[in-house]
Amino acid sequence: MKFDLLHKDPSSDARAGLLHTDHGQIETPIFMPVGTLGTVKAVHQSELLDPIQAQIILGNTYHLYLRPGTDIIQQAGGLHKFINWEKPLLTDSGGYQVYSLSTQRKIKEEGAEFKSHIDGSKHLFTPERTVDIQRKIGADIIMAFDECTPYPCDYNYAKRSLAMTHRWLERGFTAFDKSPALYGYKQSFAPIVQGSTYKDLRVESAKYIADKDAEINAIGGLSVGEPAPEMYEMSGIVCEHLPVEKPRYLMGVGTPENLLENIALGIDMFDCVLPTRNARHGMLYTKQGVINIKNAKWKADFSAIDEDISCPTSNHHTKAYLRHLFMTRETLGPQIATLQNLTFFLWLVKEARQKIITGEFYSWKNQIVSQLATRI
Repeated sequence: MKFDLLHKDPSSDARAGLLHTDHGQIETPIFMPVGTLGTVKAVHQSELLDPIQAQIILGNTYHLYLRPGTDIIQQAGGLHKFINWEKPLLTDSGGYQVYSLSTQRKIKEEGAEFKSHIDGSKHLFTPERTVDIQRKIGADIIMAFDECTPYPCDYNYAKRSLAMTHRWLERGFTAFDKSPALYGYKQSFAPIVQGSTYKDLRVESAKYIADKDAEINAIGGLSVGEPAPEMYEMSGIVCEHLPVEKPRYLMGVGTPENLLENIALGIDMFDCVLPTRNARHGMLYTKQGVINIKNAKWKADFSAIDEDISCPTSNHHTKAYLRHLFMTRETLGPQIATLQNLTFFLWLVKEARQKIITGEFYSWKNQIVSQLATRI
């Protein structure tokens, strides 16, 4: 994998780059729709290409390991072929899902033992096993297994957790170096910076990860309930110590304003379930602000869902019609809302990239960020 850093905004640390993988190029900054079980909920793969224009999607190691299982995925020739997706894929390591199973897991030096949320069966994820699982899934970018600390988190716990995450990382690199790619294309292994919201731990972890000289570096543990200012502070600190010439991936973030503020700090890649999950509840992201389509104010509003975004779905349906679909619980409602939100998120990072290239990003970001968060 190769990363070309092409442009830098003169008034911030925002960057525009080009990430090369064996399944195609990715223009950064980029947002990755989340396809937890090998599908981005409510949209077809063809819609991911147009109108959404996704360049890479994310799969979830924990969920794919449980269903359909790595044997089925391997028999299919990897996740790309199983889901008929020819562009790049990224898989997380399952660390966040293990973290979320707080009442059903036990973390120890060997790894994380957990009970399946499906049938209660017991499983063990170790740094080595998650590499093996992700090799079989076949994503272009696979993540190191780490412990995601909660927020708030006691300093001593965060310090112990970080030390174990770093030990797990060493084991993950060893397992990755010893194991072959299975499907004839290259996979890249990404370490994850942790350290909760403690500056010294984040700096320590960022320096440790930077020394590994990985092809891509990730930042974890900053979408677990901390206030946005703390997220931005930690992102900025970490970016000061990660290599400039390598892509930086902030995991699990976030809202449109989160994306823009972190792009300004030097982040290149994002993923989050927010646009798809909120779409299923009738929350729409538009250039004018956030819409709750279930509100009565939209009952007789026959304007387009979002006239400023070139999404055929948004342009061809009105707010009144979409509200009707939600109020009558028609399946088409969440589908249209999901297309709108993902198209908007991909438009937003594409627009940010263009503003970086023209040197206008910082002033544009400051003008638009408050508008995007407005409830209308």
